[in-house]
Amino acid sequence: QVQLAESGGGLVQAGGSLRLSCAASGRTFSSYHMGWFRQAPGKERDFVAVINRNGGSSYYADSVKGRFTISRDNAKNTVYLQMNSLKPEDTAVYFCAATTYYSFGRDPKHYDYWGQGTQVTVSS
Repeated sequence: QVQLAESGGGLVQAGGSLRLSCAASGRTFSSYHMGWFRQAPGKERDFVAVINRNGGSSYYADSVKGRFTISRDNAKNTVYLQMNSLKPEDTAVYFCAATTYYSFGRDPKHYDYWGQGTQVTVSS
């Protein structure tokens, strides 16, 4: 069992930056690949980024590539999402999630555990 808790969301102007954190409970954090997803009102939950167990590999949605960076610290049981050059279309609730399927990391159906989400609002 893994419990996840996101933090770091807020209101930021376009062009600004935010760093999201996701703290995991339990001693099995390093067994999971970790992903970030986002969901805007009235829309489906979309893939943002995923990082593998040891932090050595990651991939991103095209919409955030070059602006967002996912990282993790297994000693702190935490995964991060650094978001730069934010745009109003990045406004959403951001969720972290844990999966054992790195290759299928874009698909939310392959994730076993989810956090409650943190709101990110980007004003124009």
